[in-house]
Amino acid sequence: MMNRNAMLQQIESTPQWDTIIIGGGATGLGAALDAAERGYKTLLLEQYDFSKGTSSRSTKLVHGGVRYLAQGNIKLVVEALKERGRLLRNAPHITSSQSFVLPIYKDWHKWYYGIGLKMYDILSGGLSLGKTKILSKQKTEKLLPSLKSENVKGGIQYFDGQFDDSRLAIDIAATAVHYGATVLNYAKVFGFKKKEGKIVSVDVRDELNNVEYNLRSKSFINATGVFTDTVMQMDEEHQKDLVSPSQGIHIVIDKKFFYGEHALMIPKTDDGRVLFAVPWYDEIVVGTTDTPIHKILAEPKALEEEIEFVISHFNRYCNTSIQRKDIKTVYAGLRPLIKRGDGEKTSILSRDHTIIVSKSGLVSVIGGKWTTYRKMAQDAINNAVFVSKMDKKECNTKTLPIGFWDWPIDKTNHWHVYANNAKKIKKIAGEKESWNEKIHPLFPHIKAEVIWFVRNEMAMTVEDVLARRTRILFLNASAAMEAAPIVAELMMIEMNKNNDWKKNQINSFTIVAKEYLLH
Repeated sequence: MMNRNAMLQQIESTPQWDTIIIGGGATGLGAALDAAERGYKTLLLEQYDFSKGTSSRSTKLVHGGVRYLAQGNIKLVVEALKERGRLLRNAPHITSSQSFVLPIYKDWHKWYYGIGLKMYDILSGGLSLGKTKILSKQKTEKLLPSLKSENVKGGIQYFDGQFDDSRLAIDIAATAVHYGATVLNYAKVFGFKKKEGKIVSVDVRDELNNVEYNLRSKSFINATGVFTDTVMQMDEEHQKDLVSPSQGIHIVIDKKFFYGEHALMIPKTDDGRVLFAVPWYDEIVVGTTDTPIHKILAEPKALEEEIEFVISHFNRYCNTSIQRKDIKTVYAGLRPLIKRGDGEKTSILSRDHTIIVSKSGLVSVIGGKWTTYRKMAQDAINNAVFVSKMDKKECNTKTLPIGFWDWPIDKTNHWHVYANNAKKIKKIAGEKESWNEKIHPLFPHIKAEVIWFVRNEMAMTVEDVLARRTRILFLNASAAMEAAPIVAELMMIEMNKNNDWKKNQINSFTIVAKEYLLH
């Protein structure tokens, strides 16, 4: 289990690490798990909370990338489909197979997309999630009852993966700790120390206690996503920017606007993006956009034109028209796309990943997506081992279970996301009768879960609990604000904080949560 004070003690008592990983999103956490399981002394440092950035703001899909197939990037699709299969096998408690229906509006599209998606099946080999089917108009309308029927010629049903991104991130962190890694959130790296041109240590600030450390290591990995350039320029001042950030937004609406269990996929919108409407935790996630962004924020904000784009495209294809007032949450994330020259649309920039090793020995991993996080982590660790001349050890993460689960997994209630830890949370609920009460009437989470997050998942703020340990902020921002005082009170008592801390937490969270609501 993860305890922040225990992590700080490990930092203070370790004279040198084998690898220090900067960044606690999908790739950084994957690298920490990979390195620790191989037996390397591993430290991960994250300036905010684990998966605070891009890694908690995805479309919640583990997918091969249908549109990469259309772009002819067969290599990326094959790799992503393999990784999709591995992730669903390694973390079955937090992933699932999802049926998608692609409506057809032109007769020749039935064959164009049909053959493409059949190829998607074939490329996934033994890791296919279900057989692609070409559907009649009637069958398409039956599977997608909210679809406007005019001009629909038929459809194609295919299958992809779905998951809870930030819960998976927490499970990867906990599994890394299980294998001996030290992971620390709210730990900002602000400088490197070098000897003969090579990095030998990092300067890091514990943002919660305002204590600074200088930490030595044999190797250093930069897995900071859209902040990659900042870290690379901390190493080499005149390093050119390599990341072209692209913003993608999602809106969350009630399932009454899109009923049924099948997801909608429109392969080509006006800006060349894919439009998804996907059932997730009893709500519907609709997205996404692809907007070049020049200012990188910890809390990216959806632009008005992006919101209108998603609403208008949903209404174009669905018979249940939505308005701004129907949106429960809007969230924005930044993709760390790799620059490919000037003036390109970000929707056609590569989702593949690149490893760059600087003269100082810093290994930077850039690009990629959640689905391929394991492979990116493996490549990053392999490079760090090579550069630092450490003893080579085999990677075992292809088949390594993530989280702590056993078969069978009961997915009839929300407890499955905790796998075997659900029993431990229910035991905590036995400590106090009131801890069996819900933190909000619209959600199944009970107060004992908040205590568990504080004791075992390094939840340090109300936002950590309501945005990433549970997903309430990403499902219903108003409900999250209503739950904040209850969560703050529980955390204050458990963490031995005072009323000022509680008030500050509620205020800070309210400021963040308001940005997830449409004004």
